[in-house]
Amino acid sequence: MKTIVNGFEYFSPKTLEEALKMLSQYDSEEKEFKVIAGGQSLNLMMKQGILMPECLVSIKGLSELDYLNYDAKEGLKIGALTTHRAIETSDEIQKNFKVLVEMEHNVSSTETRNYGTLAGNFCHGDPGGDPAPVLVALNAIIKMASVKGERTVPAEEFTLDYYETVLGHDELLTEIQIPVIPPNTGVYYTKYSQILGDFALASAAVSITLDDKKEKCTDVRIVLGSVGSTAMRAKKAEEILKGKKITDELLVQAGQAASEESDPTDSVEASEEYKRELVGVLVKRVGKEALERAKKA
Repeated sequence: MKTIVNGFEYFSPKTLEEALKMLSQYDSEEKEFKVIAGGQSLNLMMKQGILMPECLVSIKGLSELDYLNYDAKEGLKIGALTTHRAIETSDEIQKNFKVLVEMEHNVSSTETRNYGTLAGNFCHGDPGGDPAPVLVALNAIIKMASVKGERTVPAEEFTLDYYETVLGHDELLTEIQIPVIPPNTGVYYTKYSQILGDFALASAAVSITLDDKKEKCTDVRIVLGSVGSTAMRAKKAEEILKGKKITDELLVQAGQAASEESDPTDSVEASEEYKRELVGVLVKRVGKEALERAKKA
């Protein structure tokens, strides 16, 4: 279906195959186009005149991409049209991926979560978004498709810079795959924002895996949000914890290392120095909760 709206063409394909053919066509014609799902971010940027595409391709009607599938061996598969609210209210996810539900509580308002999608938020590439640190901490895999075929990349490699991802112009993110959380593993996420549901000044997601005796850390992922151009692994901080019995003192050291690894900028909300201080506090706090969860897992 094609409609002319305020100077741009609006298309609403009914199938994934049709959508991919459209994207391939517009890419070859070098038309400026954007894919829209929930539109919570794109609509705002268009109203502000930041983006003025010639064409909009709405994929909201692609029901084949609206699903949540969990398997005890393969893990969780989230379709690209799955809303934040569907994830937030899923008993299956609450039981097996509690951190995702907790993250969703932090995403904007209930109205936004009812219509906006997790995949759309992630594709937007805003370093202040909530999903990226959690997906990276969970070692998620991103599946994309075009008329040429399908490919996957780790969530950690999906975002390249501010609002820039590896997604080709003729590609759609079709699925987010999250593996089963390993035994003896705890994952936690939190952010600091001035208003509940607002973008974070700084955020942190931490995944800690303990040995069979639940004494030493065998694996750890510390992911920071809003303090760089993308969600970033604090790898020097991770090395401080890996292979050791985690103590409050080590968590303080890891927080300090993460603070030094972060790359925030001054903003009207807070200075670079303040954001670095937040990183240190959050990594210690989130790491401590992840550790407690690992001990109980």
